[in-house]
Amino acid sequence: MAELLEKLRASLGDRYDVERELGEGGMATVFLARDIRHERRVALKVLHEDLGAALGPERFRREIQIATSLTHPHILALYDSGQAADSLFYVMPFIEGESLRQRIDREKMLPIDQALKICGEVASALDYAHRKGVVHRDIKPENILLEDGHAIVADFGIARAVSAIGEAGGALTKTGMSLGTPTYMSPEQAFGEKDIDGRSDLYSLACVLYEMLVGQPPFTGLNAQAIMAKHSMAEVPSMQIVRATIPDEVEDVVQKALSKSPADRFATVAEFAAELEECVIDYKTISRRVVADRRTGASRVPPGRRSTDVGAVPFWRRPAILGAAGLLVIALAGGAWWKFGRTPSASAATGGLDPTKVAVMYFQDVSSDGQLGYLADGLTESLISRLDEVKALDVVSPGGVAQFRGKDVSVDSIISALKVGTLVRGTVEPNGDKIRIRVRLVDGNTGEITRSEDFEQSKATIVGAQDSLAQRVAAMLQKQMGSAVEIRRERAGTSNAMAWTLVQRAQKLRKDGDEQAAHANTASAERSFAAADSLLGVAASMDPNWGEPLTRRSSLALSRARAAGSAILAKPWIEKGLADAQTVLAKQPRQPDALEMRGTLRYLKWAYSLAENPRERTALLDGAESDLKTATQIDPTKASAWSALSTVYSNKDDITNAKVAAQRAYEEDAYLSGTDRVLWKLYATSYDLQQFNDAVKYCDEGAARFPDNPFFIRCRLWLQTTKSVPANPSQAWQDFSRLQAISTPQSWKTVRSEAMMLVAAAVGRSGNLDSARRLLVSARPDPADDKEGELAGEEAFIRTLFGQSQDTTEAFRILNKYVSGSPQHRAGLKESQSWWWKGLKEDRRFSDLVAGAR
Repeated sequence: MAELLEKLRASLGDRYDVERELGEGGMATVFLARDIRHERRVALKVLHEDLGAALGPERFRREIQIATSLTHPHILALYDSGQAADSLFYVMPFIEGESLRQRIDREKMLPIDQALKICGEVASALDYAHRKGVVHRDIKPENILLEDGHAIVADFGIARAVSAIGEAGGALTKTGMSLGTPTYMSPEQAFGEKDIDGRSDLYSLACVLYEMLVGQPPFTGLNAQAIMAKHSMAEVPSMQIVRATIPDEVEDVVQKALSKSPADRFATVAEFAAELEECVIDYKTISRRVVADRRTGASRVPPGRRSTDVGAVPFWRRPAILGAAGLLVIALAGGAWWKFGRTPSASAATGGLDPTKVAVMYFQDVSSDGQLGYLADGLTESLISRLDEVKALDVVSPGGVAQFRGKDVSVDSIISALKVGTLVRGTVEPNGDKIRIRVRLVDGNTGEITRSEDFEQSKATIVGAQDSLAQRVAAMLQKQMGSAVEIRRERAGTSNAMAWTLVQRAQKLRKDGDEQAAHANTASAERSFAAADSLLGVAASMDPNWGEPLTRRSSLALSRARAAGSAILAKPWIEKGLADAQTVLAKQPRQPDALEMRGTLRYLKWAYSLAENPRERTALLDGAESDLKTATQIDPTKASAWSALSTVYSNKDDITNAKVAAQRAYEEDAYLSGTDRVLWKLYATSYDLQQFNDAVKYCDEGAARFPDNPFFIRCRLWLQTTKSVPANPSQAWQDFSRLQAISTPQSWKTVRSEAMMLVAAAVGRSGNLDSARRLLVSARPDPADDKEGELAGEEAFIRTLFGQSQDTTEAFRILNKYVSGSPQHRAGLKESQSWWWKGLKEDRRFSDLVAGAR
């Protein structure tokens, strides 16, 4: 391999400093290299010559390209690929840890809870990839890397690329290889079936879990043919024969996942992971209590201290950027869902707007007295919800079109903003004892009305207008698109027209109240909220079997709690909302909307420190997580529940799952109310996880969509503390000035010190250390403005970036002063896994700093 190493150095010397060979696998040789441009260590994998020849550079480039779109905390990123020294190569991050294979070889059997944790993280990665249309095809312990206790799935790109050879007609066989590893290969993959889906990866993951638990895979044999035959025909041996402590439930779940027929397995890897979580609730309960015990010393900032913070936590437990995630605002984020990954239509492929991308604008009330606004809103949201069930359509959520509600905006402007090929517009007006509904379809590429239809509905049967409207619009869309557009099902609800009407009136009043509260019109907001609550109460009494009024009442209580302005004033509304949600769940335990409301309100009660004792406090956060997870399992399209779940994970120091949940929120509804905070959360979790390419991406996307939002100026400043962007003091000062310009005097007082420290980071990284040090000293806040010591921790971290002994000494002085005043935080600093403190932990003075930690 010395010859190949020299060839690589000669061919790639301007891009990569190839240091040495790390190892050789069945399909590639791995080299350790330094990415010269980005100053980072990478793993450079070179395909074996025969495999590269069979694949060819063009197909390799085309097939592996899809892996670059996979952005997930548990998927190893693909940085680069190409051809060098007559060989095909691809580049991934260099992981300092070990592979799962190395750990299994060393320990044989893993602790049950740790094996299930690893399996859950891999399942999370696979679920994400499967939803993107990508199947790994080669899940095995060698392709699962372990770093800081977390699993990372590698080689999505190569598995995808090599699979193309077999699909092309046997070229793979000529290399003497097969795609996949027989020990972990599903029966359908062993038989060479072309239509492999995610259930094949599920089977392989179950084999890996089996091996983690009992020390050997389910099937072994003298050769590949013997092993594959067992996968296809032999009964799966019981794990409990080898390890009696494996719970019955785990045994049952693994057995189902290893069913010979894909139809007999779990439908998705997410279902498999969810079942395993149910099996091991005792393990999770124990670990949560340990975390909760460590947190009891942490104080919380009361609501109102910072407009963007709910709960300040010690700096050692999370970089300060994560505290500004604006957690409460996203809790009530509404909307349906925004689907990604569809096959584009012909018009989209040729550059035009895709007609299957549809936006239903809020219908207009054109009555003389303006009394049908509630009906216009209700019909619009019902239509969006029903069209959203059509697989052929990509429907913008209510959150996406809400920005145009009640405004006189041109069709061209709407189409330009939403990038839709079809616009649905409508009006409602009275006509005697009936309601006339007029619907028009607008072609997004021309702006012209292509179809129009009127129909009337009796006021007494207005509930039926929902389905009539949906069916008529579906028929219009089918004619326009020339493809099947069919509403798959009708939603269960009420047949009581008056109850339905009252709920729609209440919903409009709640929206009015939210808007009034946002503009500090407290008295008007309270009148709107009170009127809405009365209407919902009447609707609930008119149809006791219909849960919607109580669910809406719970949502209304959440709005009132958020608008209350203090924890004391919010408490009665939180309790009322919890009671309403509980009433619904007593009759329908798996009603996702009620579960989301209960989970969100439990979190709010926890955030406002309204629990009476530490045990109740822990139970509130755990209950919020359980409710929100269940809601998303029942209805994975609930973007607002995913967003709230991300907030809960952040407060449980589970940054990886916080990012995954935020990604799901954004994927399911890119127009979610509070999307700016979801993007900030994605940025912040990426930063905390050292996934700086993602951090840059989400920061840039947030800045493009929300140019006047301080979050996305702050994130540019925070990126100056990483090597992901070049040090740029000039740009940092511009961002500092811009942040000041768009901040209120009160908020600027809060963020000024932090912003100046981040400018100092840019100045120091550029080499002007004396200027950077002076800036840090001048940026120090008044102790009264930083009681938690958060900014002291930030200064200590920034000084570690300078790489000078005097700055390291000053960092330790700052931290010693902090923990002397708050000794309960020594343990947290000692246990922190943040990358901020890795350099300091290698210094002998760190032991003295955390001495006596309990």
